[in-house]
Amino acid sequence: MATAVSLSVIWNSIARAISKASSKPFVLDQKSTLSGGSINHAYRISGGNQHYFVKLNRADNLAMFEAEMAGLHELAAAQAIRVPQPICTGAAADQSWLVTEYIELGNGRGESAQCLGRQLADLHRCQSEQFGWFRDNTIGSTPQHNTWTDDWLEFYREQRLSVQFELAAKNGFTGSLQHKGERLMANLGAFFSTYQAQPCLLHGDLWGGNCAFDVGGDPVIFDPAVYYGDREADMAMTELFGGFSAHFYAAYTEAWPLDAGYAVRKTLYNLYHILNHVNLFGATYAAQAEAMTDRLLAEIG
Repeated sequence: MATAVSLSVIWNSIARAISKASSKPFVLDQKSTLSGGSINHAYRISGGNQHYFVKLNRADNLAMFEAEMAGLHELAAAQAIRVPQPICTGAAADQSWLVTEYIELGNGRGESAQCLGRQLADLHRCQSEQFGWFRDNTIGSTPQHNTWTDDWLEFYREQRLSVQFELAAKNGFTGSLQHKGERLMANLGAFFSTYQAQPCLLHGDLWGGNCAFDVGGDPVIFDPAVYYGDREADMAMTELFGGFSAHFYAAYTEAWPLDAGYAVRKTLYNLYHILNHVNLFGATYAAQAEAMTDRLLAEIG
């Protein structure tokens, strides 16, 4: 926990960084703690009529914030869906930070969910020649590798599933989970016999907690783990932890229909995130990860 002296140094450093990045003086006169994050500490800070959102974490996590800032820039450049404007990152004393625009959130309006579906389809139409991204980032606080790769199966096997299974083994989750994981990764091609993934721009961590609506009812996405990958991976995660509304899915599939095989592949894609939860939060998710692996192996036969 930061001391009172170090906190003063941190907030003064953040105020100076905002002033430099925005090219207008910022004097912090109010801050309030925001809830909802499990990885970082979050704040709303104000100075006069300027308002910003701030994330704090340990100083050695600066690269995580730098990658997130780059991801917000990547999403914003697509001009498909609103993201908080990134302002600056930095570190002082024992803390690192990310500062973005503060967006006042609302409850959405009648067409908000449909708008989100259409705009996400527009985001996914932004494509690259390869799978990956120009830099690594994090999924939660777990390192996420994004080395450019031509082959989606190779990318997903080596830079997504394999990493999580290996980390799970280091965390003590061995035995049947590992044996089943090895068999699954050796047979990934069975899920793509009639389907070819395209390298689409992905949010990368698109569950309900990372999406909202501003006070005008327009969609906003945040806390990304950006890379170029199969758009089904984004869609699959929207179905985790409660899912999005039926209006969202109807609008997305009207704008860009999903392949019939998505019904099975969504479990394959969500396995990555459940394994990550095993590695971040422990055994609570281990049985779910193994059950998902079993369902996928049953599809292989």
